[in-house]
Amino acid sequence: MCLSHDLDSAFQATQNWISDLMWRLRWHDRERVYQALIATLHALRDCLDGDEAVCIGATLPPLLRGFYYEDWSNGRRTITRNRKSFLDRVHDGVQRDPAVDPEEVVRSVLAQLADRLPAAELRDAKAATPRALHTLWPT
Repeated sequence: MCLSHDLDSAFQATQNWISDLMWRLRWHDRERVYQALIATLHALRDCLDGDEAVCIGATLPPLLRGFYYEDWSNGRRTITRNRKSFLDRVHDGVQRDPAVDPEEVVRSVLAQLADRLPAAELRDAKAATPRALHTLWPT
């Protein structure tokens, strides 16, 4: 397999995630969807312990996984214990756009993850997030 094919596949897999999130949010701006996706993944990553953050990262397509790990240090954990600060962090990631409902974004990204994670990994990921965030995960 050639590197070009691998890169094309990685790019297409990331595009598929963005297209899926565009559909879930009913948005038409790919850049804004990308920003919302990365903001949510970073907020999620930073409220998990290192092992669980790595488990989530492993489920992402290679290119998206790189964006997920950008600026991450396993030793540095930002504990987001309350819902408001988590949602504020996501809203910051989309430049506090008043047209963006950060809770809708988070619910959509977590539903997207839930659709792609095996049931046991989904339970582990949800359990690893602070209790205040559990209701944002799909039931």
